[in-house]
Amino acid sequence: MVKIGILEVDGVLTLYEHFGHLPTNVVKADGKIENGKKAHEELDGLIIPGGTIMESESLTPELAEEINLINDNDGFILGMCAGFQILGKETDVGRNSPVPIIREGLGLLDVTFEPLINTNKVEADVVDDTTLFTKGLKDTTVTGFHCHTYGKIESNDKNVMYSNIVRANYKHKPSRVLSGVTNKKGNILGTTVHGLLDNNPAIVNNILDYLDATKQYDEIIAENKKLHEKVFNEIAVNTNNFYIPKKEHPEVPPMIMLMGTGSESGKTFLASGIVGALRERGIHTYVVKVGPDIRDLSPSLYMNKEKLHDYASIKIGDIGWTPLDEVIEQVKGKGYDLVLVEGVMSAATGLLNEKVPYSTAEIAYAGNIPVIMVSSVSKGGIETAAIDIEAHIKLLNKMDIKTKGIILNRTYDEKIVAHVTDFLSDKSGIDKNNIWSITKAKVENKGRVPEDYLQLENFTKAAKDVVNKDLDVMKFVELAEIPKFRDYLTFNEIVDIYKK
Repeated sequence: MVKIGILEVDGVLTLYEHFGHLPTNVVKADGKIENGKKAHEELDGLIIPGGTIMESESLTPELAEEINLINDNDGFILGMCAGFQILGKETDVGRNSPVPIIREGLGLLDVTFEPLINTNKVEADVVDDTTLFTKGLKDTTVTGFHCHTYGKIESNDKNVMYSNIVRANYKHKPSRVLSGVTNKKGNILGTTVHGLLDNNPAIVNNILDYLDATKQYDEIIAENKKLHEKVFNEIAVNTNNFYIPKKEHPEVPPMIMLMGTGSESGKTFLASGIVGALRERGIHTYVVKVGPDIRDLSPSLYMNKEKLHDYASIKIGDIGWTPLDEVIEQVKGKGYDLVLVEGVMSAATGLLNEKVPYSTAEIAYAGNIPVIMVSSVSKGGIETAAIDIEAHIKLLNKMDIKTKGIILNRTYDEKIVAHVTDFLSDKSGIDKNNIWSITKAKVENKGRVPEDYLQLENFTKAAKDVVNKDLDVMKFVELAEIPKFRDYLTFNEIVDIYKK
């Protein structure tokens, strides 16, 4: 039977997609598979998933040599998103830096990358069929999604795929962008179209045909299932910390929402820490995001070794993927013990937009989802955060949204926190035991980089450590409730609430 490797190193989202259920063996940073043999000696092909490989600097010399040798052996190599960057020449990862921050790839594809954010579902046009991946597919359309920060691609190689996107850099900007490049030999494909193999069986069939393995597909799928179970059971990557699940899971998982008083309140950081801490306790938690920025889900999916499903993005207005009522239906029976909803920006951001729904608060109302209010004290201090939280809770009360807990994030003074906790409990009626203070976490990065330069392995470890230290994480399970969709408030109803 043919063997197809999938790379699993720090910063890689190994199970973010299924890759057509093709992978049969894991390749580690030393370039070896599980039996200790070098990858190029055993594998017929290699898949490099997305993640933060460039930022995490996970490409070791041993691994680089094995990838080059697989190419020399005419094995197929598929690089997805960050895996594409690894195969290219270089990536400028300094999105908010005044000067470029360059990370070099292997140069197997003559491609460079610069920042361009896109999180669309996409249709991509195949414009070349001379590669093993696109054989017979020229002038057809394939489907998938984008989830990247570095999507501006300059190529001097063979361009085979162009995506039609609607938004870029958070703005409505319909355009056609390069999303698939191969080498001249045609055995290497780099692409930004996630779900390419899962959504387009013809490409899987082309790979199997190239490997003369079409009749072996059932065996490959069986081996892939074993690999999936093994990878899934470890919490994050290279931690030797394993998930021991509860024996039974509810058919309808309860939900609870992390709702912020503004951007940069720490929702994404806390969500990934909560996922990891609960998983250590045998609780399977899936995170869904209000709105379209599915990049925020990557840390939680890294912790959980989870696929990004369509229901991971709750549609608001004309952005995002799946309407809330469908999300509630689709998470049923999936083995989740809890669904954690991460809000977008402030609870009220978009609330007075005539598109309905267009805010986190409207989603919480419509799903009857209880809320944990999160506010960072970094900008205005602990007292300002408390006043901001109180104002938000008053608004939520008017909207018939239940606030069940409060998190003061990045606190620095225990005495002030104690006074503020009394104040918030008195004003909101929330039990003081459900008002938490999170101390500022130290996230160590490996490079000289801007603050928002994310390394998944360090970010998620710091999140889990601080959650385990400062939160009673099982309370999130206790405070969650079974969602009940009750339709959205009308725009006029929202305006009337504001006037009260």
